[in-house]
Amino acid sequence: MDMDTEPNLDETVHSLTDLLESGQDEEFMTAFSNLHEFEKGQAYAAMPEGPREVAWRVMDDETLASVFDNLELEPQQEVELLEEMPPQKGAKILQLMYADNEADLLQAMSARQVATYLSLMPRQEAAEMRRLINYEDQTAGALMATEYLAVQTGQTVDEVLKQVKQQASDAESIIYVYVVDAQHHLVGVTSLRDLLTHPDEMNIDEITNTRVVSVKAGDDQHDVAQIVADYNFFSIPVTDDDNRLLGIVTVDDIVDVIDEEAVGEYSGLAAVDVSQTDDSPWHSALKRAPWLLGLMLLGLLTAAVIGLFEKDIYRAPVLAVFLTLITGTAGNAGTQSLALAIRGLSDGSEKNRWRALLSELCASLMIAALAGLVIGLIMGLWFGSDMMGLALGLAMALAILASSLLGYFIPVCLSKFGLDPAFANGPLLTTLSDLSAVFIYFWLVQEFLTYFIGR
Repeated sequence: MDMDTEPNLDETVHSLTDLLESGQDEEFMTAFSNLHEFEKGQAYAAMPEGPREVAWRVMDDETLASVFDNLELEPQQEVELLEEMPPQKGAKILQLMYADNEADLLQAMSARQVATYLSLMPRQEAAEMRRLINYEDQTAGALMATEYLAVQTGQTVDEVLKQVKQQASDAESIIYVYVVDAQHHLVGVTSLRDLLTHPDEMNIDEITNTRVVSVKAGDDQHDVAQIVADYNFFSIPVTDDDNRLLGIVTVDDIVDVIDEEAVGEYSGLAAVDVSQTDDSPWHSALKRAPWLLGLMLLGLLTAAVIGLFEKDIYRAPVLAVFLTLITGTAGNAGTQSLALAIRGLSDGSEKNRWRALLSELCASLMIAALAGLVIGLIMGLWFGSDMMGLALGLAMALAILASSLLGYFIPVCLSKFGLDPAFANGPLLTTLSDLSAVFIYFWLVQEFLTYFIGR
């Protein structure tokens, strides 16, 4: 869609609000129904509280549940919107939402709020929600929806299609039909396409793919996302340890996971939460200042190292000229290694870890040698001193090598200790890289100092 033809959210909200405030409820519902599901969520959340109260009173429960299914807000903000309604209505909306979205909303609530809403739900619904919200965060169980298409083995295609029609309105995805036995063990999977293209009298077992790829409820969401990406699935079944079908994780949830992890990596590399784009300057400064001040104090170590070589700088001031060149180039090389290391870790390529290490080491050696050779030749010709070129070339090569290894090993070590590799962000690496580069530079050129000053 062309950007010029996209509906303006402010205009949409203003138009809907006018209809509500003028008592034109039917016209409001017509205009609201014509919006895309995503736009409905945006418009509802953007309404002033007064008109929004009128809106949820006018809407039927199914429409309102669909709105909450499509809200793109922080979970706590969605909870606040739900609490604008009486608890009985809020509980009804939760029941009509898809189970994974309902569980996400309940998990964002306090224990008191959860108890209130669950007490207002039917016993079976409440029991299912208790099970879902008890799954550990960022696992397949926490992501899965329990509205899926499942049929038992041994039936004909015609019988299965009739069941699919009955279940389709409640299912979150109708692309795959999962085949189970009498104990609800996952036997295989077929597709709606296969059902529609085979004779009605054919047994479902004949078109069931028994080589089904599934995940366990406790599997990490990153691993689930990787499998879905590798196999190009629209959804993937989630089973328990006995291979009983529990639910499915759909591709829209996988997109959210990938987006969440991408935001996390960008935030880590910059040492700032990039997801908070509408934060106030005051809160933004409060969150960013501690990390920056910590790095500043760590940077004092670099200043201390430079202080150790103060006499050498006094004897040969030319040393200070090349300091930023060495540290800057080394820092750039380290950042490249950092990005590659974090990318490798996010791919889950544990079995290729040693190969990746060897590859990065070889690449770093070649880059260091090339950069050292180039700067050595330039400086040697510039100052007419082979020893000057040799010293600066070696310093550049060793600084790049040290920074590259730091960029690779810091996130790997963090991962080994169960910490988020994104903590090895760009500013932290730059500070440590500067420290190592400064020490290497001054230590090495000190050995060549007599050649610099002709003594």
